[in-house]
Amino acid sequence: MDAVNVYERYFTAELTANGVERRAAKVYLTVESGGGHVRYEACVTFFPHRDEEDYAVSYDACYTKVLFDEKGRRSKNRDRLFLSGLKEEINALSEEAGGTVYWDRPLRAPRFG
Repeated sequence: MDAVNVYERYFTAELTANGVERRAAKVYLTVESGGGHVRYEACVTFFPHRDEEDYAVSYDACYTKVLFDEKGRRSKNRDRLFLSGLKEEINALSEEAGGTVYWDRPLRAPRFG
């Protein structure tokens, strides 16, 4: 199956994981499709962001949730549906991990795929 980030964006965030303070998060919605099957997943990974140039994403503080995993194919309607609820899904994942994503403090422009 081919994987594509429907959406990704970096935000200021807070989380301490594995003894390391994280100050930023990469938020993304991924879709994998192929062979008549499609899977959407909400993802957030927190990383140190030690300075303005540090975008070295560490995947040891990555949290995901499968939103849809069934027969079918990728569609713009599904992309919009899962993108519209992404903020709530990421907030729930972040809260479970003990972290926070500051949606009003983006670090980069969004990318859509």
